Amino acid sequence: MIRLSAITPSGHVQLGNHLGAVRRWAREGTPSDVYFISDMHAMTTPHNPARLRSLTAEQLAVLIAAGVAPESVCVQSDLVRELGALTWVLECTCTYGEAARMTQFKEKSVGRSSVRLSLLTYPVLMAADILLQNAAEVPVGEDQQQHVELARALARRFNRTYGEVFTLPKAVLPPAGARIKDLADPTKKMAKSARDSAGTVFVLDPPDLVRRKIRKAVTSPEGVANLVDVLVACTGKEPEDYADRFAELKDVVADAVIEELRPVRERTTELLGDRAELDRIRATGAERARSRAQHTLDAALRLSGLT
Repeated sequence: MIRLSAITPSGHVQLGNHLGAVRRWAREGTPSDVYFISDMHAMTTPHNPARLRSLTAEQLAVLIAAGVAPESVCVQSDLVRELGALTWVLECTCTYGEAARMTQFKEKSVGRSSVRLSLLTYPVLMAADILLQNAAEVPVGEDQQQHVELARALARRFNRTYGEVFTLPKAVLPPAGARIKDLADPTKKMAKSARDSAGTVFVLDPPDLVRRKIRKAVTSPEGVANLVDVLVACTGKEPEDYADRFAELKDVVADAVIEELRPVRERTTELLGDRAELDRIRATGAERARSRAQHTLDAALRLSGLT
């Protein structure tokens, strides 16, 4: 069974990404799984090409440094030709109403006089990501569950209309894990694309910066609960009662986070300093993903009348 997950280079990888997703991919992934950097998805809103390229390389390095099997990792745009072909086939299978009903499109386009067409159509590209790799399970958060259901609907419709090609994917909500909140505003989740990074710990932050950010964390009940969640996620142990001992709690959390991120930060720095090795890993992952996808793409093109 193939599982597929992705991370979008809309910002630097942060602690919540690491604890909630990347670390789990490293620990629980199997040789058949696919983990990719969805750089094409990052183009649905205005972006800087050089920054996108840099963040893509950085995220690839972070995944490898965290222990995700290199043969399971690829970059989405390295399959741009295969994905472009399948996306067109699936767009010809999808209806406008289905795309326009996607909650994320409605939320991100509300009140805006002009949005990129890709914001409407990227769930079909996401369906191509999933179906091209024959993924049976797609671990996603609740905000992406609707997109996986669209992929499933398109796969079923294509199979019924033209012939059996696609595996019907199933959205899987990951097991309850670290839901890390912003240190400065624990009513919001920690986000790599947040405008204000004061409450976000990034994987590549140096230790002294990590400590400063954690020491400035708010000490409301929600803030303390968030710090405790971070500590448990990093150490796997239930913490002592730190009621009214906020300074001590913050130091303990900072120590745990710094130690958790240290090997990932060091290995990522090594990889980013050896671009030949990083490019080799990227090329190997792309070739494996491309090879696995070719039969599915060929069958979809043939049955839909394109070859």
